[in-house]
This record gives sequence, C-alpha cells and structure tokens, in this order.
Amino acid sequence: MTLQSIDPATGNVYATFAPTSATALEQALASAERTAITWAAQPLTTRLALLRALARRLRAERTRLARLITDEMGKLSAEAEAEAEIDKCALVCDYYAEHAATQLADIPLTSDASRSLLAHQPLGVVLAVMPWNFPFWQVLRCAAPALAAGNVVLLKHASNVPRCALAIAELFTAVDAPEGVFQTLLIDAETAEQVVADPRVRAVSLTGSERAGRRVAGIAGANLKKSLLELGGADACVILEDADLERAAETGARSRFINAGQSCIAAKRFIVVEAVADDFVARLQSRVEALVPGDPRDPATTLAPLARADLRETLHQQVEQSRTAGAELRCGGQPQPGPGWFYAPTLLDRVGPGMPAYDDELFGPVATVIRVADEAAALRVANDSRFGLGGSVWSADAARGERFARAMACGAAFVNGLVKSDPRLPFGGIKDSGYGRELGAPGIAEFLNLKTLWIA
Repeated sequence: MTLQSIDPATGNVYATFAPTSATALEQALASAERTAITWAAQPLTTRLALLRALARRLRAERTRLARLITDEMGKLSAEAEAEAEIDKCALVCDYYAEHAATQLADIPLTSDASRSLLAHQPLGVVLAVMPWNFPFWQVLRCAAPALAAGNVVLLKHASNVPRCALAIAELFTAVDAPEGVFQTLLIDAETAEQVVADPRVRAVSLTGSERAGRRVAGIAGANLKKSLLELGGADACVILEDADLERAAETGARSRFINAGQSCIAAKRFIVVEAVADDFVARLQSRVEALVPGDPRDPATTLAPLARADLRETLHQQVEQSRTAGAELRCGGQPQPGPGWFYAPTLLDRVGPGMPAYDDELFGPVATVIRVADEAAALRVANDSRFGLGGSVWSADAARGERFARAMACGAAFVNGLVKSDPRLPFGGIKDSGYGRELGAPGIAEFLNLKTLWIA
C-alpha cells in the first residue's frame, strides 16, 4: 500500500508515501505504552502548557497549514484558514487548557466513609481513526482532551491526507512534546484493526463511515476496550410556517454547501411546511445557483471540488436514482467538465421515502427538499431516519422551536441557527450516527477512568 497526496482541483499528484513498516509500528506502540505512564504522571500544569503551546503554533502557522488542507482535500482557502478549521483547532486547545483543571478535579461524594470521592484517571493509549473532510479539526478535537486527561494518542488518518497527518505530528515535535505523546501512523484499514485489538491500546475514537464504525466497535468490544464513534448524518433542517425564510435560506445554504457539502452536520434534508415551501425553495435555489465552483485557492470561488473521484461518482448515482424515483431537479445534477472532481451545486425538490436523497447521506453539494403538511408531519419526517447526529428548526417563536428541537431524535438540535461543533458544547450522535460525546466536559470524560475512592 502506498499513500498519495492528490490535488482534488486538478487531479495532480503532489507526493507518494510509503506506509509505516511493521518494525516502525511496533516501535510506535512500545513508545506510546512507555510514554503513557510518564505523561500521566506529569503535573496537570505541564500537560496544559503543551496545549497552550500547540494553540500558539497553530495560529503562527495558520496560512501554511490552511494551504496544505486546500491542496490535499480541496477545501476553500477561507474555510481552511478561518474558524472553520485551523483557528478552531487552536480554540479547542485553549478551551481544554483553561477548563481541564476543573473538569479533572476530584468530586466529593457522600457515603458511610470518612471521605469518599470520584477521581479521574487516564486510560492510557488512545487510537484516533480520523477522516479527511476536516483533517486538522477532527484530530485536534480528539487529541486535546485526551492529552489533557493524561493519555497519549496514536493517529491513523484517512489515506488521502497523508501530508496533513504528518504535519500534525510535526506540530507536536515543534512544541517539544515528549516522544510518544502523539504519533502518526501511515497504515491501512486492515493494520488499523490490528492496532485496535492490540492490548497496549486502551481506547479508540473514530470519526468516519457507518461501515468503519461497526467494524472498529466490534473489534474494540471483543477486546473489552472503550470506543467512541462519530459517524454519518442526514441532518434535518425544518422550516415551519412562521420561520424567517430569508435567514433560513441564507443559513441553510451555507450549512449545506460548506466544505463542498462534505460535512457530517450539514443541513442535508430541508423539511418544509407546504404553506411556505414554494417561497423557501425559490430563496434557496437562488443561493444554490449563485455558487461558483472553481480553484479553491481563488478567493472568488465559493464551491470547492469533492475530495476524491469515487465520492463524486457515488454522489451522482444517488442524485440520478432519486430523480428516477420522482425527485424534481431544480438545478445542477451533473459532474462538472474539465479537470478536478467538481460537482455542480444541486437542488432536489419533492423528495420522498425510497429515494437515496431521503434515506441515505448525500456527502456533497446537493440540497434536498421534503415538503410536509404541518409541524406534526415535519417532526415525523425529521425523525424518520436511521441517522441522529444533528438537526435544526426555524420558527419565529423561540419557545415553539425549543419544544420541537427537544423532540428531534438527534445528539444536537439548534433553533434558528447553523448546526456546528463548538469546543464548549458536547458533540455526538445517536442511532447509526454513533455514540459517545466529544468536546465540552463530557468530551474529556470519554477518555477517563472514573474511579470511586472510599476512605475509612
């Protein structure tokens, strides 16, 4: 197996990398096991100082790292450099540097003992299996709390972003992280499964596909170790009849087409009450048609390419199958001619059950509209999905919106706003979108042994 770094906008190969050898992999696992003991014994102030140094380094190298993301997976330069990626990575490091001391403090408990408490202890070696769509953010939102808690991290990144994977490891070297605290492994899926099963690895955090999640969870379960899964999503964006249609269309378009639609928490299913459907669809369509595909390094470009050729092929098959089943194509619906893996910004209307656009996750620049009679029907359709990552609802009545959001079957529901991950807010899904939570206080707890102490 070799790993290639390819420009999605042109198809040109930047570099080819040999995989981590069996000898090097064994050395990495042994180093991680040794360092897990010494890193956990370090004062918390030392561990948090590393996160602060990492945040400073990320900001100092923002432009270079953002360009690397754009070159390797095609993200728009503005999205890679601003809070959507690099700056957000610095924020998550700062967040845990500021709050981990409180989150890791002993919790007094009442019992028949003279003193009893809940202590927080690290698990040891954590394997992070991460995707390509946010190649820095996904890694750092796992690594920052894990390291603050006293664990060490091994990274198995997606095979199409090897330069990003190596750059993250180089950041840790640049801030003088102890050897073995963070290591990148250039390995394939089969080797990664062997690492999951290795007794030196005590937990695994995976962000990726349903298939990968089921496989990794099965191996982790068979070996009695912790797993955390953040899988796909088909988030509902519900437009009630009293919604601010202009704001909803503007925010909805941004949510759906950020990162060329390659986001788990994008607004993938616009569920619109029939009374305002024509008006909303017209507003949304005008924004979709205004998107400009092109070189992601050009500031004038507003829609990036897909990250790989196979992703574009799968997306187009889903669009065609949905059209054949009765979906109405309002715009787009075709791969863009020329070099690179571009897909025309697309809007499908009158989507219904049995169509890929209704039942499955469309990971690309395709918005789908499902028309419903009323609020009750909107909730039924929103929850009629095997996924349960995020969702949003739009209403002029905030209390009504909150009631609706509470009833949505998902891990995070937003009222009159863009669904996003935030270092301060727990993030994760239910159903086929996975389990466990990243970020916030629950995010650090995922990588801890919660030990009860009873003292007579």
